[in-house]
Amino acid sequence: MLPCVAAGDRASFYLVKTTLFIPTLNEIDGVKAIMPQVKREWVDEIIFVDCSSTDGTPEWLRANGYRVITQKSRGLALAYWECFDVMSGDVIIVFTPDGNSIPETIPALVAKMKEGYDLVIGSRYLGGAKSEDDDLITGFGNWMFTRMMNLLYGTRYTDVLVSYRAFRISLVKSLNLSRGQHPFLEQELMVRAYQQGFKVTEIPADEPKRIGGVRKMKIVYNGFAVLWGILREKFVSRAKKTGSG
Repeated sequence: MLPCVAAGDRASFYLVKTTLFIPTLNEIDGVKAIMPQVKREWVDEIIFVDCSSTDGTPEWLRANGYRVITQKSRGLALAYWECFDVMSGDVIIVFTPDGNSIPETIPALVAKMKEGYDLVIGSRYLGGAKSEDDDLITGFGNWMFTRMMNLLYGTRYTDVLVSYRAFRISLVKSLNLSRGQHPFLEQELMVRAYQQGFKVTEIPADEPKRIGGVRKMKIVYNGFAVLWGILREKFVSRAKKTGSG
């Protein structure tokens, strides 16, 4: 488990403005089931970034009063950046509307950010939390990549592949995150935030089974990309620093 900073060690209550970021691609069944459970007062704004859904997802969302941005380019990493460009919050919460993210965890993430944390991960493998959506392959992959990151960087994460998290938008610039279509932006954020001394922690967050639609992750492609992303931080980034010195 990652170390927690006692409330008395920092200001006990940080004022934050929160943006709930929800990427979508053909998730009509999920949004109809999940979004009525998300209380709008939990956050300051909700932004959907939709990647050309053809099943009526953006139409249903707009009809129900949600703000929907039509994604200009494909891929989850670029959806992040399109949200970064238009959001007004200083904290972003990443949420999936396919049933994998439990809405009731949103206030817990916000509460942790108000304690002064910079990055809070909703871990599926901390404190009794569990994933009902991981299969043998994805479960093993998460275990392997989590162990690899912890060994290489001295981190103590329990779940490095989960997207459910909250972080300060200021980290994007401070950590010089890579802008581009690659599936390792989330791991890059975790490694650099920990290495550069930002306040990082995890909270337990169960992952129910997906509702409708199909899993968008390409296991082989994403697996190799995440592997490269983790190794890149250790060897390529260090080589650049050594060369520039």
